[in-house]
Amino acid sequence: MVSLDVNIRFAHERDIDAITSIYEQAVLLGTGSFEIDPPDEKEMLRRMQQVFAFKAPYLVAELEGQILGFAYASAYRPRAAYRFTVQDSIYVHPECRSVGVGTQLLTSLISECEIRGFSQMIAIIGDSENKASIGLHKHCGFEHVGTLKNVGFKFDRWLDSVLMQKTLSASQN
Repeated sequence: MVSLDVNIRFAHERDIDAITSIYEQAVLLGTGSFEIDPPDEKEMLRRMQQVFAFKAPYLVAELEGQILGFAYASAYRPRAAYRFTVQDSIYVHPECRSVGVGTQLLTSLISECEIRGFSQMIAIIGDSENKASIGLHKHCGFEHVGTLKNVGFKFDRWLDSVLMQKTLSASQN
């Protein structure tokens, strides 16, 4: 397997057009997101600012000035008891999949979350047939903790959500 050596850096608001484009393709062509209509740049910027306000990392993978993918951590649930648990989201441009971009993004995201004191990371993977995302998370140390059957309906079929979890080094356990 060929692996691209990309620059992983913190996302900026100026990256929102590339981020929106990558996410739009994921929404329109895939089942990794259960959204049906892709959000516009204004909505994607609002979501980014929400991640920043939560003091969680938002990263991009860049090569020669082009954004190839993005990943961020967000609050797993809004209640205070969940404040040390995050949910990861990761999206890679379709032409840049299976070349290590996702692995570099996710390993960097995990490290940043550990630095910030988060203790658990949850992956809620759309579609139990999403072998690439399941494999990526397993490769990065996540364990399968459950499957919610037929909870989403997209592209005229019912979809599962796969739940995976990773204990971060900041964990008090």
